[in-house]
Amino acid sequence: MGQLALRLIEAADDLELHAGLSSRSSLDELDGADVVFDVTHPASSEGIVRHAVDRGIPTVVGTSGWSSERIAGIAAHRRTAGTEAGVLFIPNFSVGSVLGTVLSALAAPYFESIEVVEAHHAGKVDSPSGTAVRTAEVIADRRGDRPVQAPHADQRARGQLVAGIPVHSLRLSGLLAEQRVVLGGVGETLTVTHSTLSSSSYEAGILLALRRAPEADGIVVGLDALLGLDALLAHDLSGGR
Repeated sequence: MGQLALRLIEAADDLELHAGLSSRSSLDELDGADVVFDVTHPASSEGIVRHAVDRGIPTVVGTSGWSSERIAGIAAHRRTAGTEAGVLFIPNFSVGSVLGTVLSALAAPYFESIEVVEAHHAGKVDSPSGTAVRTAEVIADRRGDRPVQAPHADQRARGQLVAGIPVHSLRLSGLLAEQRVVLGGVGETLTVTHSTLSSSSYEAGILLALRRAPEADGIVVGLDALLGLDALLAHDLSGGR
């Protein structure tokens, strides 16, 4: 993802590389940048984000592993630092993936059983994926105080519960990324599937996030907020089912 971002920055007329850091670099090399783009490792990401917040640098975070609890910690750190610089947490830069999450969340109140199956290449170091975590959290938020039916959740084969929703992770050679959200009701199921066939699917989302970061207000989670799709999820369901 970092190499893809470097190619996009080099090709863009309105973007210029300040510094490209590796695991051996000092975080001080970030100082003076207009935007920090973090696609590192879950263990390293928080230190990078906190450094950027302390320096007042807007940040785009594409590293996986950021749950709502960890993001809340950055929000608290940002308040303590007294910075106006925004932090964008983008679990997936693919527009299609974001739409899959939004469509799943819109359908979620109408089904009692919901499970997520995510599959990635064998080299992915974390599970469940950040996209799956985000999807489960958005679904749970959309359902409000109505938990999904997740029988036998104490059994390891039933997946990891994220916001009360079972999430199953596959790591296989030959795959890039895929997510399926399976919603079950009486006599029917609905499956929302997104498949990533090429890393080029991330390009538009990366550029959008980089260009919007300097004007971001506070903490922004999800590409859906930059695309205006968050308004759909905010619609009041009190008059519905």
